[in-house]
Amino acid sequence: MQLQYENILHGDADTQAAGQRLAKRLQSSKRLHGTVITLSGELGAGKTTFTRGFIHACGHQGAVKSPTYTLIETYSTDSIEICHLDLYRLEDPEELDFIGFRDLLEADSLLLIEWPERVAAVADLAKIMIEIEHRDADSRLIRVHSSLEL
Repeated sequence: MQLQYENILHGDADTQAAGQRLAKRLQSSKRLHGTVITLSGELGAGKTTFTRGFIHACGHQGAVKSPTYTLIETYSTDSIEICHLDLYRLEDPEELDFIGFRDLLEADSLLLIEWPERVAAVADLAKIMIEIEHRDADSRLIRVHSSLEL
């Protein structure tokens, strides 16, 4: 069954838990490798917080930081390489070539991409699309759409 849902999240712990649940669902369906997940939402909506929970659920023990300035952060676990990209600062879609985007796709890594709307071709690659929006000071609305059978 394709995955589609929306939920209200309360605080960072709840947002990280949502990331953990998605990671575990992908692990159990053996859908981690080669999957592209996009995360959309305004600045501070919780995209990196969600990603932190996801990456920790995949087995990474250390810090998970925002790739806002580095554009990409890579995390290797026993079972998968996860690449967390932030496209917010991209000025031109051709800049994807400079960060080795095609190589990442060919490496069968899992890609978590924030700000996919900055490069239309990236959004087209997504198998799971996540939208997070602020509701109030401590709650967020998350929408998850997937073309994968999970």
